[in-house]
Amino acid sequence: PPIAADSGAALAAEGRVSNANQKAIISALQQNAGRLPIEQLRELPIPRTTLQTLVKRGLVEIIEEPASFELSILKPRSVDDVKLTAKQRDALNQINAAASDQKFSVTLLHGVTGSGKTAIYLAAMKAVLASGKAAIMLVPEIGLTPAAAANLHHLFKDDVAILHSGLSADERAEQWHRIRRGEARIVVGTRSAIFAPVKSEDLALIVVDEEHDTSYKQEETPRYHGRDVAVMRGKLSNAAVVLGSATPSLESYHNARRGKYQLIELRERVEQRPLPKVEILDMRSEFQQKNKEEEVLFAGGLTQAIRERLARGEQAMVLLNRRGYAPVVLCRSCGVTVQCENCAIALTHHKRDHKLECHYCGFRRAVPKVCPKCQSEHIYFIGAGSEKLEDRLHGLFPSARIGRMDRDTVRGKDDFERMLSSFDNGELDLLVGTQMIAKGHDIHGVTLVGVVGADFALGFPDFRAAERTFQLLTQVAGRAGRGDSPGEVILQTYSPEHYAIQYAAQHDYAAFFEKELQFRRWMHYPPFTAIANVLIRSDKLELALRWSGEIGKWFDKNKTNGLRVMGPAIAPLSRLKGDHRYHFVLKSANRPALNDSLRKLVNFAGEQKIPRTNLVIDVDAISLM
Repeated sequence: PPIAADSGAALAAEGRVSNANQKAIISALQQNAGRLPIEQLRELPIPRTTLQTLVKRGLVEIIEEPASFELSILKPRSVDDVKLTAKQRDALNQINAAASDQKFSVTLLHGVTGSGKTAIYLAAMKAVLASGKAAIMLVPEIGLTPAAAANLHHLFKDDVAILHSGLSADERAEQWHRIRRGEARIVVGTRSAIFAPVKSEDLALIVVDEEHDTSYKQEETPRYHGRDVAVMRGKLSNAAVVLGSATPSLESYHNARRGKYQLIELRERVEQRPLPKVEILDMRSEFQQKNKEEEVLFAGGLTQAIRERLARGEQAMVLLNRRGYAPVVLCRSCGVTVQCENCAIALTHHKRDHKLECHYCGFRRAVPKVCPKCQSEHIYFIGAGSEKLEDRLHGLFPSARIGRMDRDTVRGKDDFERMLSSFDNGELDLLVGTQMIAKGHDIHGVTLVGVVGADFALGFPDFRAAERTFQLLTQVAGRAGRGDSPGEVILQTYSPEHYAIQYAAQHDYAAFFEKELQFRRWMHYPPFTAIANVLIRSDKLELALRWSGEIGKWFDKNKTNGLRVMGPAIAPLSRLKGDHRYHFVLKSANRPALNDSLRKLVNFAGEQKIPRTNLVIDVDAISLM
């Protein structure tokens, strides 16, 4: 809880304060009616022992008070009198039955965007609360907690607590203690909220919204997946677990199709609203029609569609899932790219800050006037990011009110809420951004969504590239047409024939699932095998090479039936944050065999004096980079 300090009046005048530091504290208290949060006192250039001395003398008292905490500045949707459709009621009845049985179950709620999944979550939590039990709701990112918290607080008032890393230490502590004391029986937050101190006997329902989202996987130790922990906690607490998504992960949908999870499908939007019409623009033909030296960022069809929306007073969103102004800075004389000093990655140009930045380690440097290698002045900025997108849109539509949402403009929860609130209130005409704009937002004025570079992720060395592309396109398309006016989506791509693009345009998850599942089966990837990424890293190249060789020989001598080991190989990101990186990819249809082999590997690494921090084992890895 936050701590405040109290002081009586005119203590300094009584001569009971002996030095300048003590007088400064008393003066600060007197200027604030005798009460001041201790954090503000600690901002004074005064030793902490000074305050403790005043407390011992009885001149100042430290008291604990609950933090003043605002869950969200966003307006809640009208959630009191929502009339559920017959399909929603059927889904709710199944979830309520599972929660009231006090038996562990997992339900996959697969509903198209705008089908009313949130209304089902809220109604299910309302039933749980009425029965005297508790519920946890996970959302993938901090940015989605304000809307969820606003709706929950509107329904359940002070029974709601919120947990995520965007809170201050005092705010987090206050929310944690409220949950622990049983004052808040509805918890909403990001992946770490699954560890909220809800009593096991009280927990009846766990909801994982957007269960497919990779943000649920923690990429640092401990490397857990929030969705998988939610399922295990549900099992330990005999609670009902609901996994919801318009684009479920292949693993979850495969489990549902096999009968391991209960499957509920909502195939239509509420109020018979149509799914948005999707148009695919082939950027190859656009490029042919224009000057080959000119960068083609917007196709004419997207520009015209935005102009029409602005003329009608409607709103639009444009996604480019890449931060910064230009992702590559190149010398046209010698061909070298300006790279990060710590990572094997090109620095991204951020025009507004006049800096080049690494999006992995945070290294920054000034924009060079000449090539660092050959001293040529022919510096060239290649490609486009969300900052350039915003810049170009301002040039095309100078009178439009444009906002940008990415990691550069949204630093915390308050920034996110202010931007979304402005857009929802009609104070912005266009919202530009990265994948942050694609997830879960329910803005009824949006009738057009444009996607620039719809196929960027398809080029990544990742077996999940097609799945992530399909999910992102389907999710961002779902932001259009959620109000009374129908929506339209325009996808700009150089790969219009790719099945991920085609099935996203058709809103056909089942067809995409079957196609992608076939490839996964052929290549022995999840959900048909368990996978682990074993990474060896060191700031000394010779050590990384030697350790990789030793582990490679160990795998050769300790072969396990059904376990396939690929490597050692240079990791796709060969150098990151100063470390040289090599990795092995392990696949096995037998998870116990995989785990047993990894435990033996850890023991071997210890015998070889390979520091544990230099050996990273990521089971069920989301990224193999």
